[in-house]
Amino acid sequence: MTKPLRREDRRLDDAAAMALLKRGEYGILSTSDKNNRPYGIPVNYVVMAASIFFHCASEGRKLENITANRGVSFCVVGKTELIPEKFSTRYESVVVSGNAEAVDDRVLKKNALRALVAKYAPEHIVAGDAYIDKLMDRTTVVQVAIERMVGKARK
Repeated sequence: MTKPLRREDRRLDDAAAMALLKRGEYGILSTSDKNNRPYGIPVNYVVMAASIFFHCASEGRKLENITANRGVSFCVVGKTELIPEKFSTRYESVVVSGNAEAVDDRVLKKNALRALVAKYAPEHIVAGDAYIDKLMDRTTVVQVAIERMVGKARK
């Protein structure tokens, strides 16, 4: 069961929330280990269809946690501006909940890596393809299937 948004007046519609998610530079991936200890880490990512994709080493805390508990949260913060005289902040953010798993399908994995290159290094597509081919077997790609997405903004 999910709680209702406390400040409904600040909710972004689904299109605006997805646009923010797609244009974000990085997001904070939150996982928990087998003992329910939380862990949050910034990751570069790309959105394809109704999923978030990121890459990582083939071992480490992120993957250990995802193996123990596939449920994750992913948060992106867009533009912010302090409003000191109101003791507040203008902001835009989106929080995603979903299940994460390593991508086994080589075609999907390569497409996700190419999409990451296109997002973060669009002027280096050819070199990016060579880099992907060289390191694909030593890289893990994780897919987070978006189950719930809520965007908020104070304008």
